[in-house]
Amino acid sequence: MTKLEKDPYKVFLSEIKSKVYKAQYEAMKQVNTTLVTLYWDIGKGIVEKQKEHGWGKSVVEQLAEDLQKEFIGMDGLSSRNIWRMRMFYNTYEKLPPMVAEIGWSHNIVILEKCKDDLERQFYIGMTKKYGWSRNVLIHHIEGKSYERFLLGQTNFDKTVEEKHKQQAKLSVRDEFNFEFLELNEEHQEKELESAIIKNMRNFLIELGGDFTFVGNQYRIEVGDENYYIDILLYHRRLKSLVAIELKAGKFKPEYAGKMNFYLSVLNDKVRMLDENPSIGIIICREKNRTTVEYALNELNQPIGVASYRVTATLPKGYKDLLPSPKEIKEKLSGFIANLATEE
Repeated sequence: MTKLEKDPYKVFLSEIKSKVYKAQYEAMKQVNTTLVTLYWDIGKGIVEKQKEHGWGKSVVEQLAEDLQKEFIGMDGLSSRNIWRMRMFYNTYEKLPPMVAEIGWSHNIVILEKCKDDLERQFYIGMTKKYGWSRNVLIHHIEGKSYERFLLGQTNFDKTVEEKHKQQAKLSVRDEFNFEFLELNEEHQEKELESAIIKNMRNFLIELGGDFTFVGNQYRIEVGDENYYIDILLYHRRLKSLVAIELKAGKFKPEYAGKMNFYLSVLNDKVRMLDENPSIGIIICREKNRTTVEYALNELNQPIGVASYRVTATLPKGYKDLLPSPKEIKEKLSGFIANLATEE
């Protein structure tokens, strides 16, 4: 067989492999949906029969024992897991579509670690959207990604198209957890950038997914002068370049003006015709929320400002900054609806 004859076969083989992988994924999804639905039904049955017959806690232990005798070697039928099934049903009552689209172990993590339904919906949607592993999910919950999303400071409401607004907001949290960089409390911007480049995979995970790395110290030329963007990423879902500026100190209003300039140049000189406007993220060691609000107020480019931490300690009074339950529901309504309907 000549080299020319091999090429069509390689294309054909690649197509078949893709179909097999897709079929495996769909089969796995179907198995998971069936399993989660089964566990929800078991939980529902226990709750209903306890109400109907006045059964106590012992019915769960008896049920686990009898099921394990019948289905020898089948995982998931321990008394502990059956208690979880009961809690699963009691928590959701009506099975949300997205619950069945993530793994049972993911559902248990969310069920046990999240305190309210809106927070659970957030993490269910994020897990479905980004295919988070169980460990990555735990990392985001323990890192307070939900709270940081709610507190995120951007001007996206007036600078980003409605269809991309929620997705863009996901890329900017109020605070990023850079504990994985293993930096000392006292560090310089060059150290911060170098540590991020060495840990790019974890950095992209912390940003939330859908990002690809374009370059660091990315050069843009204006007139006869060169300017350098600390890190340039590309957001595949938004189809936007994302410029990131790193500051090891406190946020200053002039940082926003400089980023506004960078985004104008990127849109004019670097952005492709089929791409959406570029987005800027300024990541500082600390920030004053009121100063950030004023700095972003009149800018015409989409910019978000976040702080970062390099230790596991959360700032005091962090929870006090969260919006009211009503405001949280309003803030998340479009986001959750968007996640639920996306393919």
